[in-house]
Amino acid sequence: MGVSTRHTRRILAAYREKGAAAIAHGNRGRRPANATPSTLAIEAVRLARTRYAGVNHTHLSELLREKEGIDIGRDTLRTILTNAGVNSPRRRRPPKHRVRRQRMPREGMLIQVDGSCNSIFIRLAWTPCALQRNEKPS
Repeated sequence: MGVSTRHTRRILAAYREKGAAAIAHGNRGRRPANATPSTLAIEAVRLARTRYAGVNHTHLSELLREKEGIDIGRDTLRTILTNAGVNSPRRRRPPKHRVRRQRMPREGMLIQVDGSCNSIFIRLAWTPCALQRNEKPS
């Protein structure tokens, strides 16, 4: 169990006195002390559906703090709204796969230089590179 001998004896004594209920934690079934009050959560959901409809969760938490005086963290508000079925509006843009360059006005204006280093000369202090010039049509 990973507990000391003294703690084991204490648990065993409580088990003999109260039965299996003594093994369960004392706070079991109670509402956490740091839980958001349900009235505050209901008010936040109501405002998200009416006055601040279409606002994302981060901006909504800022608006509630500034204009309504409701101080709820962004993650807490996100959890409350997601459980209530109010999702954050998100406009996703398609990813830019590649950016195409504009064509040159005349053929032969684009020159590419390719440098490929050769590892044949290993004993040299520097590695020579062969440069190749490629003229691409526009």
